[in-house]
Amino acid sequence: MNIASVFLPVSDPSIVAEWYRDVLDLRIASSDDHAAVLETSDPVRRLTLLGPPSGIKADPGLPWAPVSFLVEDLAAAHARLSGSGVAVGAVDGDDQTCLWFTAEDPDGNTLLFVDR
Repeated sequence: MNIASVFLPVSDPSIVAEWYRDVLDLRIASSDDHAAVLETSDPVRRLTLLGPPSGIKADPGLPWAPVSFLVEDLAAAHARLSGSGVAVGAVDGDDQTCLWFTAEDPDGNTLLFVDR
């Protein structure tokens, strides 16, 4: 069994999908007024952005991270996002377990970035 997709509530899937493409380098697989599907490559992982027309029963601005992004260089990812004007938290954790930081997408959803 595999996880097919992670779902995240957003205000406008098409607009927010462009942010994920431009800022996080995710590929837009599909996009319309009710949902947008973003993909990573090798292996393919999907993040589905659901807008109000989808019928999702959650509002954008989740204060907890429903999705995490594994990055090779956490410090570089933190600097790049911060330099792009993205609201990021401090790097936390430890070298033995996991280093991580949080950031917010345009709708205020909390995203988690991890080094392992």
